[in-house]
Amino acid sequence: MTLKNNEIPYKIYLEEDEMPDKYYNVRADMKKKPAPLLNPGTMEPMTKEELSAVFCSELVDQELNDDDPYIEIPEEIRQFYRMYRPSPLVRAYCLEEQLQSPAKIYYKFEGNNTSGSHKLNSAITQAYYAKKQGLKGITTETGAGQWGTALSMACAYFGLDCKVYMVKVSYEQKPFRREVMRTYGATVTPSPSMETEIGRKINLEHPGTTGSLGCAISEAVEKAVTSEGYRYVLGSVLNQVLLHQSIIGLETRKAFDKYGIDPDIIIGCAGGGSNLGGLISPFAGEKLRGEKDYRIIAVEPKSCPSLTRGKYVYDFCDTGKVCPLAKMYTLGSQFIPSSNHAGGLRYHGMSPIISELYDQGIIEARAYEQTEVFEAAVRFARCEGILPAPESSHAIKAAVDEALKCREKGEEKTIVFGLTGTGYFDLKAYEQFNDGTMTDYVPTDEEIEASLANAPGYAK
Repeated sequence: MTLKNNEIPYKIYLEEDEMPDKYYNVRADMKKKPAPLLNPGTMEPMTKEELSAVFCSELVDQELNDDDPYIEIPEEIRQFYRMYRPSPLVRAYCLEEQLQSPAKIYYKFEGNNTSGSHKLNSAITQAYYAKKQGLKGITTETGAGQWGTALSMACAYFGLDCKVYMVKVSYEQKPFRREVMRTYGATVTPSPSMETEIGRKINLEHPGTTGSLGCAISEAVEKAVTSEGYRYVLGSVLNQVLLHQSIIGLETRKAFDKYGIDPDIIIGCAGGGSNLGGLISPFAGEKLRGEKDYRIIAVEPKSCPSLTRGKYVYDFCDTGKVCPLAKMYTLGSQFIPSSNHAGGLRYHGMSPIISELYDQGIIEARAYEQTEVFEAAVRFARCEGILPAPESSHAIKAAVDEALKCREKGEEKTIVFGLTGTGYFDLKAYEQFNDGTMTDYVPTDEEIEASLANAPGYAK
């Protein structure tokens, strides 16, 4: 395809000096703030002192900061970012042509670093503050492995010990992702394991379980609070994580501004909310301030549909019920996605920020089955030359659907979605799809109801 002189280039790059020097905190523009985390023992809002027993002190300050719209990015982190940022905003010309749609489709590509995803944006920041605090190491969980990979890289950079609890089904399905973590010096344990009290309890109560992020979080927190010189870090859900990921949306906004473009539709995949929140935050802020209006769409799997079928209540953030309670859209902390689920969007709840924006009607949500998501992934790979992560492919599916609607109605809209990473460690899932053995599973109302019965804030 040959571009005309007046067309947008395939890739819009920012210069290094155009990279944001501050994170954007969307909570500052929310009149109704996300509800505070609660202490599971007292059911009172968690204090800075209580949170500092689990998280790094400066990250706790960021977690609790509802007022400052911009928070400075330390220069050492910006230097690290320069290895792979600013990331490109790409015009999907080939996909547009294949769809024969008048829609203009863009994607913000976050897979151009060794971790293969957007997760490194927060991992390096959290490792920086752990090192600054003088810690020996940090613990975490990981689902499909992107977060664990990113954190192992960040810890290697700062000379920190890294202990990762990886959801058992992913540990078994994605051995090469595990080996990348080990190459960077991390210890990787399938969760639930027999090395923590909570892991042993979960294995006893659910023999043969394939695990969940809720299980892995419980183990990682237990390991942190029982190990001197360690703190726990989380790759999604928390306010601080969405804050760090806002660099995605800030760069996207700047890239569009270079050509005087305003997107009509902004789409992101949604598991815990890190990528979605990072991409949409600056645009949601404009919408909250009444400056612009956008359609913002969160896309989740039908096998783990927290926004579209969950309840907005206080619930435990982990299966072991040792973490603070968050008010969020949740399926219940005991919910464990089906083992046929091929992606990393496995968390039972949703970020309190995303949950509140959804509850206020600032964003909308939809869910897809995984076979139709992989159909969109293959279509994208054949057009655009990138094998997308299964998580990202949820957003691709929604972008394709919206572009086809534009074709039907003869509307010329601008669509942007987050391409969170590459799928080269997800080839087992692609093999199942290509062989025709991939299946869909949608939890029943009864299954969700049984799990929600354990949520403290839910009363049927």
